[in-house]
Amino acid sequence: MVNRLQFYIDGAWVDPAVKKSTPVVNPATEEAMYEVALGSKADVDKAVAAAKRAFETFSQTTREERVALLEKIITAYKARIKDIGASVSDEMGAPLPMAERLQAGAGLGHLTATLDVLKSYEFDEKHNQAVITKEPIGVVGMITPWNWPLNQIACKVAPAIAAGCTMILKPSEFTPTSALIFAEVMHEAGVPKGVFNLINGLGPEVGVAMSEHPDIDMVSFTGSTRAGIDVAKRAANTVKRVSQELGGKSPNVILEGADFVKAVTGGVAHMFNNSGQSCNAPSRMIVPQGAMKEIAAIAKAQADKTKAGDPRADGTVIGPVVNRGQWDKIQGLIQKGIEEGATLVAGGPGLPDGVNKGFYVRPTIFADVTENMTIAREEIFGPVLVIMGAKDESDALRIANDTPYGLAGYVSADTIESARKFGRRIRAGNVNLQGAPNDRTAPFGGYKQSGNGREWGKAGLEDFLEVKAIAGYDAA
Repeated sequence: MVNRLQFYIDGAWVDPAVKKSTPVVNPATEEAMYEVALGSKADVDKAVAAAKRAFETFSQTTREERVALLEKIITAYKARIKDIGASVSDEMGAPLPMAERLQAGAGLGHLTATLDVLKSYEFDEKHNQAVITKEPIGVVGMITPWNWPLNQIACKVAPAIAAGCTMILKPSEFTPTSALIFAEVMHEAGVPKGVFNLINGLGPEVGVAMSEHPDIDMVSFTGSTRAGIDVAKRAANTVKRVSQELGGKSPNVILEGADFVKAVTGGVAHMFNNSGQSCNAPSRMIVPQGAMKEIAAIAKAQADKTKAGDPRADGTVIGPVVNRGQWDKIQGLIQKGIEEGATLVAGGPGLPDGVNKGFYVRPTIFADVTENMTIAREEIFGPVLVIMGAKDESDALRIANDTPYGLAGYVSADTIESARKFGRRIRAGNVNLQGAPNDRTAPFGGYKQSGNGREWGKAGLEDFLEVKAIAGYDAA
């Protein structure tokens, strides 16, 4: 039994300071499955005190000790990977095979990638008569989202452990169970008490208390741009580091001469993966204006193959979106696209055919979308793709960069050289060429209102380190 009515603080499961809970709803059935405890400022204070005490010793551990600890965490995680996948499927609606392979698998991927980085990372660097050393930043508050729960937990916790930091995690209240299992993994692995702490709760209570806490040295936040701005403002009074991975409206540019069938089919499949609930989803497909009808037809064929249904049923490609609030928002934006004159190619408002309950969205594609339309500007965060026409490559680049976001970009061209040249000019933290997937050893993060700081690989470790210059280190 997963312990959902307690928090993990200072190496033990403890009762909340104030008994308060909220139901966790299965988005496929719209039924409450169980209650999860909600924390308060008092719980945050208790967890921060534990983390602060633990930092005194954990920050002084050797690389070898932290390597050994990460190896134990990986072993314990592997033993629970099916449990983690099942909980993600139930709580956020991902099809079960995808939840096990990609959702739970992403957490394992970040743990192993961070272990590889730690084994060879140079914490000290000679510079003339000085030594530049990298030290753990301190106590870290981590606020993670529901859309890729284990991906975001692991790509924060793993480098924090590798750096020698201690931490308090607040996972999303919509997907708490996978995080609670992760806490059990940390306990099973023998993580020293106080190093890892978990409190469930709401942003306006637990998130605010963490952002404002004077003994938290850094906040690592993943979520909406609106919430990220609030975190940064609240953190400013204590001048703590704030690392953020926020929203996106990423361009997928398909240039003249590209293989349209391959690029469009792959782009649509990527957009619909995880029911469109990915911050780096290729949600704006920018194509040669003259090929709009051809490309729309290819996109429609792929949408028609994308079955939205029960996450536990065979053949399901995408499940529901996470909750009623998200469903309502997406429905409103689909309707807005119709009202503003975009061409509805596939999908549309309402539930998919044959579905009468659950927060399911019809895989939807709009063509002939112009830059002033709401669906071209706002992050929809559902299985809704917009296709925009460009007069030429220069126009495609202008449209691609005409967004307040800058998390990701995608380019398909006739040659890799053409894709490289175009990709370098996209203002985004991650650019994928010719359908290539992300590399977990490379940095992940955004420009502009998509955030600051970087996660994954070496850059992810360095986000949790302070830089100290020791002059005269080699003086006689």
